[in-house]
Amino acid sequence: MAELVVKPLDATTWPAFAALVERHDGVWGGCWCMGFHPEGVGKHKTPEQNRAEKEARVRAGTAHAALVFDGGVFDGGECIGWCQFGPADELPRIKHAKAYAKGLELLPRWRITCFFVDRGHRRRGVAAAALRGAVAEIARLGGGVVESYPELIGERTKVSGSFLHNATVELFEQEGFERTRQLGKHCWVVRREVPPA
Repeated sequence: MAELVVKPLDATTWPAFAALVERHDGVWGGCWCMGFHPEGVGKHKTPEQNRAEKEARVRAGTAHAALVFDGGVFDGGECIGWCQFGPADELPRIKHAKAYAKGLELLPRWRITCFFVDRGHRRRGVAAAALRGAVAEIARLGGGVVESYPELIGERTKVSGSFLHNATVELFEQEGFERTRQLGKHCWVVRREVPPA
């Protein structure tokens, strides 16, 4: 695989992000990675609405992601994955929200809520590169407490990719995150303090 390059999602990288989403029919039934934003997704929204809302957020600077490019240089590469992150109020809609609220002491400054990897590039380290890129971008933006809600794989031999939209506990632990509490049968809150760059 060629060198992986990570760039932030913004107006200049939007076309590459959009091309990846379009190659995958809008991702997760046309959500365009809007499910965790306040607007949410659902039967009341079309994929076209989700796309328009995502693009508006990107252009306004209220949607964040670390995009992974295959090709050594951004201009010549293709976007092959991402890790979505943002302030807690930018991404308020999380899975296991009721269980999360019961044990909540203090909201994190940042949340990591979603990963996606192009079907032709899975199991090649793209998610790990995206996570490292997100942490680096969070540091550049001032750092702080970062939280995510991944699945623990453990001894399970088969796990549906639909459960891994937020990656695995194991991946986060490799990047210095620690488990703080369990939310569901396999879902955990993981946290890490990221110093400013």
